[in-house]
Amino acid sequence: MDELAEKIAGEIALSESPGSVMKKWRELFGVTQAELSGAIKISASTISDYESNRRLSPGVAIIKRFVGALFEIDESRGSTVKASLEKFAGQQKNEELPYIIHDFSMPITGSDFNRIIEGKVIANPNQLDNIKLFGYTKLDSLRIILEMQPADYPKLFGSTTERVFIFQNVSTGRSPLVVIRVAPIKPRIVVIHNLTNIDKLAVKIAQIEKIPLLTSKLSMEEIEARLSKV
Repeated sequence: MDELAEKIAGEIALSESPGSVMKKWRELFGVTQAELSGAIKISASTISDYESNRRLSPGVAIIKRFVGALFEIDESRGSTVKASLEKFAGQQKNEELPYIIHDFSMPITGSDFNRIIEGKVIANPNQLDNIKLFGYTKLDSLRIILEMQPADYPKLFGSTTERVFIFQNVSTGRSPLVVIRVAPIKPRIVVIHNLTNIDKLAVKIAQIEKIPLLTSKLSMEEIEARLSKV
């Protein structure tokens, strides 16, 4: 079993909600319950029961077949997801990066995320309930602007674009939103950390892009501690 397979299997086995973790990885790989059912020879209803935690934790054999099926289906599509995840894992080992990526153990809605960080919604509050999040990226705004090349921007998303960008060390909020405006892919939510007065242009860009814009006065340490439990 390779490193990525061990990571997925270990996360499922050690989770208090293993079915939710299975669902997260299935969705990250873009695999339907029907496709997974055919690959591991288990009914779709059984998979649904696992994912909703109505069944007891899957055993080692089921977990191994589950991971193997995700890889096999992905390989039939060109192994794009697995390659992206492995590349992301290699990047995370570099502690000098101006960003840190964290994936949740299970998806949460934008509204759930906002409650967790005790956020204040600056733009697009009605979008939050319709957003499903798989993680967040914490960014040092100044270092991102000064050090990163445009070609490196996709690395900020890690394994999925369904994530929040949390910008630190921000003076007005304009620069992060300008970067997002011209970028080819966008985060689902943007958080400007510990800033009360957000630049009007930043708010306007968020409205144009239909990206919820939040602020939070919680310390970054507290935000990370709370999100680590998701």
